[in-house]
Amino acid sequence: MPSSEKPPLDDPPSYEAASIPAQNPPPPRRLARPPPLELPALLLLKGKRVVLASQSPRRKQLLAQIGLTNLEIIPSSFEENLPKDVAPFEYVMSTATQKALSVYRQEIDNEEKGEPGLIIAADTVVAGNAGEILEKPRSEAHHVAMLKSLRDGGPHRVYTAVVCVTPLESARDPGYALERAWEETVVKFDSGISDELLLAYVRTREGADKAGGYGIQGTGAVLVERIEGSFDNVVGLPLRTTLKLIEKVMAKADDDDLLNGEVLEQDEEDEDE
Repeated sequence: MPSSEKPPLDDPPSYEAASIPAQNPPPPRRLARPPPLELPALLLLKGKRVVLASQSPRRKQLLAQIGLTNLEIIPSSFEENLPKDVAPFEYVMSTATQKALSVYRQEIDNEEKGEPGLIIAADTVVAGNAGEILEKPRSEAHHVAMLKSLRDGGPHRVYTAVVCVTPLESARDPGYALERAWEETVVKFDSGISDELLLAYVRTREGADKAGGYGIQGTGAVLVERIEGSFDNVVGLPLRTTLKLIEKVMAKADDDDLLNGEVLEQDEEDEDE
């Protein structure tokens, strides 16, 4: 008759033994770095000056994700003082356009470096639930009040406009091609956030230099309950939109063939007459 006794189990290892690392563990495998995007528009930029008309480190980091790492940072000198009695998307479009053209005019005749191959400019604002444009906080008290309004006012919207400018090969008027677009993302703060947490966040100074007073890519994420739309748009540069603009504007850069075709067509019409 088989015994009903269970075989004895080995004692589990002690905490001390479990904490001793294995002898000579194999080195961790280093993953190969993925190759960069080899899109025609990006390949056209090789060896050319690519200028980011912004000193935002976040925009620089986002562009690096699509392979634009060799950027010149030339902040625009345009004073961002356009009237705010317009729709938020109109405001950011106008501001980003002026930023891009300001740097274009400054750099197009650069005798030392040569003309830029591409200028990228952007502008971001946060709009409260009433549509009011919120930019960077002016003081700690203003910062706290701004975040309270975003917490208590329901969902708000973040608008970013991107503008890409490249010189035309033909240099025909106005001398450049320009493409622009804007994007909107809805952001909802957690309505249960305490005043103490808001003040503690303000005192980190993370959001002091950001439109709306918070950085969703940093500690400011604790304030956000959900978003609808592009995350990188809230950070400050919608990558998918930016890449499309680069492709469109670079396709217009070499317009010599188009110009020659127009001239040839016009000459033929003159001969027929």
